[in-house]
Amino acid sequence: MRLRALLENDALGLRLLGGEDELDRTVRGVMTTDLKDPSRYLSGGELVLTGLAWRADPSDAEPFVRILASAGVAALAAGEAELGDIPDDLVEACSRHRLPLFAVNESVAFATITEHVVRQVSGERAGDLAAVVDRHRRLMTSGPAGGGPEVVLDLLGSDLDLRAWVLSPTGRQIAGAGEPLEAGLAATLAGEHLAATRTGRRGPHRLSAAGATYSLFPIRNTGRGAAPASRDVRETVLSDWLLAVEADAGDWPAARLDLLQGVTQLIAVERDRRDAARTVRRRLAQEVLELVQTGAAPAEIAARLRVAAPVLLPGLGTAPHWQVVVARVEWDQDAGQGSAVDSGPVAQALLEEILVDPATVGAESADRIAVAHSGDEAIALVPLAAGPLPDSEDEGPATTLGLHADALLAAVRAPLSAGLADDGRLTLGVSAAVASAEGLRGALEEARHARRVAAARPGRVCAAGHHELASHVLLLPFVPDDVRRAFTARLLDPLRDYDRRHRAELIPTLEAFLDCDGSWTRCATRLHLHVNTLRYRVGRIEQLTGRDLSRLEDKLDFFLALRMS
Repeated sequence: MRLRALLENDALGLRLLGGEDELDRTVRGVMTTDLKDPSRYLSGGELVLTGLAWRADPSDAEPFVRILASAGVAALAAGEAELGDIPDDLVEACSRHRLPLFAVNESVAFATITEHVVRQVSGERAGDLAAVVDRHRRLMTSGPAGGGPEVVLDLLGSDLDLRAWVLSPTGRQIAGAGEPLEAGLAATLAGEHLAATRTGRRGPHRLSAAGATYSLFPIRNTGRGAAPASRDVRETVLSDWLLAVEADAGDWPAARLDLLQGVTQLIAVERDRRDAARTVRRRLAQEVLELVQTGAAPAEIAARLRVAAPVLLPGLGTAPHWQVVVARVEWDQDAGQGSAVDSGPVAQALLEEILVDPATVGAESADRIAVAHSGDEAIALVPLAAGPLPDSEDEGPATTLGLHADALLAAVRAPLSAGLADDGRLTLGVSAAVASAEGLRGALEEARHARRVAAARPGRVCAAGHHELASHVLLLPFVPDDVRRAFTARLLDPLRDYDRRHRAELIPTLEAFLDCDGSWTRCATRLHLHVNTLRYRVGRIEQLTGRDLSRLEDKLDFFLALRMS
């Protein structure tokens, strides 16, 4: 808006004292101050409102006005409530620096002027931004010249003073203007968005976190066919992006809400483009998976992998190691959600999201993941840099993926649990790395077995790795609950009852004795007991249970009972 428009508005009570030739200046904001040096808070184009509390004597006017002029403010408006008529020294200083000066009648509150300016400026900016967004949409729809979502987010910041970020359903930041969101905060916002979406609440959803208010707008993926309203929310909740804006949209006018909806539609175009870029990788993964599952010859599988090399293996060479990750999303069909959900595509999109994060698999591998789905199961082929197979916890991202499957879900467990709510589960299994096509079939079965181990655990989001398949841990989850309870009760209940009555600590003693491999000296040292006292406790354990802790079979039974309890 122009200074001239402010002067023509009688309700603002402004009287021009100097600068008539500068009334076509544009006002980009408003600031109230009584600091002698407000320069750090000025960015140019402001209408500065002051009550003149900074003026102790006439010599103060010149430096104050010089600071404003140097900062490029549009004009100065001084209130008459404190000193009455505006001092001549201030009028003269503004004239010297060609700074328009207004007097504000004492009957008019600065808040009235501020509200008017903000409303007018915001409206003009929104109109300008809407035109830019529309032009940008056309550019992105017709080709890659639009520049991606970052350009639109920059416009929101520069034209509407809105900080915004595009987040995945796991809280991974896809785009943003300025400083990135802290990872924990991003996960919290994603979790709130998923939880609100599952309850069917209309967006934008609002949340106060980290001392600020955020409004969350869903970004619908427009390339999936049916309109969102006609689909089960469970088909999209775990894959749709969201736009997080640091502002409270609860009192926004309809025009601004419509503008933000336009922004989300624009970002959805970019989402469709990125999904299209994954099509080749998905097809390659599907072809390799079909060869593996049908028992094709290793030479045929290896040949197919060589064809895939230019897409999946840039910079990795032609003979990498591979890992297989299997994921499944299961929904409780008795939870009143209506028809069954096709979980395969849901699991595929979610597994791609989990594995595309550089923090998960390393920056070099994050964009080389190929994910297919077969039935309700998603299967990922993960290429790893050629070299020795990882066999320790110090080998970098490849080892983290192979030996620590649960680390894949550590950062995303909270938001995904919110999206799965009370009727969904995500389970994930990871194979060991294999060095050739011959090992892929075994790796696939290994990953599937690991996923079944994860599925036997409690919790909405669970994972298991290949290393757990060589342990009794693989067997325990498949023991029926009633059998587990009967087995542990028969061995441990007599000890628990005795401990409750006598505070004898037989259960902790048994655990320590087994952990020390039956060594009397080491166990006594750990428990800070005399060896004779330890022998007395072990004798009491044997007496109460009828077992002999010198026998391997009885030690093993006690060990399993403690693990299952």
